Amino acid sequence: MQQRTIVFRMIGLAVILFLSTTIAVGAQPSPGQVGPDFTLKDVKGTAYVLSALKNHQMAVLYFFDAASRPSQEGLAYLDTLKKRFPDDNLAVWAVTMSPADAVARYVKQASPAFPVLLDPGEVSTSYNAKAILPAIFVMGPDRKILDLFQGGGKTTEILLVRLAERTLSQKNQQMAKAISDAVIAKNPDNVEAKTVKGYAEMKSGNLDAAETIFQDVAASSGNGEVLGKEGLSAVYAEKGEDEKAVTLADQVTRKAPKRGFAHMVKANVLYRQNKKEAAAAEYKEAVAKPDASPNQKAVALNKYGRFYASIGKQEKARELYDQAVAVDPYFVEATSNKGMSYQREGKWDQALTAYRKASDVSTTDSVAALLARKAREMVELQKDADRRKQIDTLVKDLAERYRKQKKNPPANPDEWTSRPLALAFIDFQEKGGLSDRDGLSTILTAQLAENLNASGRVKVVDRVVLDRLLSELNLGSSDLAQPETALRLGRVMAARIMGTGTLFTMPADTLVNLRLVDTETSAIAKTLTRQLGPESGWDKQLHRLNREILSAIMADYPLQGFVVQVAGDQVLINLGAAQGMVEGTRMDVIEEAEPIVYKGRKLKGLPKVVAQLEVTRVETDLCHARIVKKERDLKADDKVKENAAEM
Repeated sequence: MQQRTIVFRMIGLAVILFLSTTIAVGAQPSPGQVGPDFTLKDVKGTAYVLSALKNHQMAVLYFFDAASRPSQEGLAYLDTLKKRFPDDNLAVWAVTMSPADAVARYVKQASPAFPVLLDPGEVSTSYNAKAILPAIFVMGPDRKILDLFQGGGKTTEILLVRLAERTLSQKNQQMAKAISDAVIAKNPDNVEAKTVKGYAEMKSGNLDAAETIFQDVAASSGNGEVLGKEGLSAVYAEKGEDEKAVTLADQVTRKAPKRGFAHMVKANVLYRQNKKEAAAAEYKEAVAKPDASPNQKAVALNKYGRFYASIGKQEKARELYDQAVAVDPYFVEATSNKGMSYQREGKWDQALTAYRKASDVSTTDSVAALLARKAREMVELQKDADRRKQIDTLVKDLAERYRKQKKNPPANPDEWTSRPLALAFIDFQEKGGLSDRDGLSTILTAQLAENLNASGRVKVVDRVVLDRLLSELNLGSSDLAQPETALRLGRVMAARIMGTGTLFTMPADTLVNLRLVDTETSAIAKTLTRQLGPESGWDKQLHRLNREILSAIMADYPLQGFVVQVAGDQVLINLGAAQGMVEGTRMDVIEEAEPIVYKGRKLKGLPKVVAQLEVTRVETDLCHARIVKKERDLKADDKVKENAAEM
């Protein structure tokens, strides 16, 4: 009997779930449900299929009467928007049951930047968009309805403000500002539009402009004061003015106890002040409060998920990430973070699914694309038994060497010729605030490793091998924080250079402090510090950091070798791709000077450059070069050295 009751309850829950995501006959689709698919043609006969839209495209279905001016008001704003921003992240489809001649007149007069689709009536019926026009459906990934608006006038303003908020989630700050400006021009007293513009300026890094906007909003009465002070608290938190931020956040929560975003601002401040328990309480309040825009709700849910992930509660974190995506599917950080939570548990197939979904929704998200590539490599590795066996054998050998303190012998017997140069990223610590993205250190080192490996000048130790070795040796973060342990690890992997450092999540920025340590001398070869700025500029900043690393390596570890053979203006050198040689490298042929005796001390004289070479072809262990200029004829065993100034 008890088992039967459980079965009935499960069936009941399934029915409720089904009914909540499907549309009853004659009922109007509502937010959260999947919009009915359809195929309609425009006045030229071109067919448009709703399900053919990509997931990164937010779609606006605008049901209207082609003969009614009030019905077309919102379309006029959307037309201006599409003509200014023709990218495909926002798709606008106008749908009408009006006669073909009325539609033709509208198209001729307006020349809209979007298709006007002729509906015989079936689609308007399925969306119950006949009685009140316009009827506007904003649709997200997988045709999920995000918002529904009916009527013109004030409703047009509400529609546009929501679209501005949604495009802000898509990281299109310029479009969000343009939509907000259009609403403000229509109604200068619309504080919601001003608020969205303030957040758009803030996300663009224009904190002073955002502060000015929010001060203007805060000077308004009623809801404007609350929205303005809430925005100001966020600006001051980004500026690092914590006392101002918390004071204003407290004022907002007292005046508008249902507002949630002020709690999140306060939580962020408390977290970076290392008041973790107090921060957790504020994050909990932030997600429980009902009043916030979809993006603000998603940000709060994501941050609370990040908090749980930081203390190892990945399952709870994923629940919150899912809630964030349900509220705002274009907040891809939450989807990416869900993938990272699976990655931390070694569930690479599920991580890959999440990363691919994030990339599908945001085609310009380079972070999700990078993580997806790495996850795909791990999934393929799990299926490749032979490669896994090779890695296991290598790891056991490295672990044995580490325990016995054996060092790898030099690749070449002479002290002059360069050996293959390897770099290992051993340990990156994350400090400061709680970033929107989980796994920043993983993202940073993976991107740098890709760039450095692509240069051909240095090889980065495979992260899979490194992680397996750490597991085999039972070494954790606390062990790696000890310099001697990290150096021993670098030596046993034949990595001449060890990269370590810290990522500081600061207000409005992320600071990278990278130290390159020579594992043979224990000396810090180079310290590099760079501010990454907004996430949209990370690719450029990491490219610059990569160039700085390569410049430091070339300056401190120039390629050195010998002339093997000379034939006319062609020279063969005993350095190849294995040592980091690449085409176009400039090499100096040098003669060692006689020692100089100065005040009783014998000093090494400066070498003399007798010729310059340019590498034209590279093989595994040797390269071909042409003589650019020379002061004497070259011969076998002449020393050559990389000219770092030519980079």
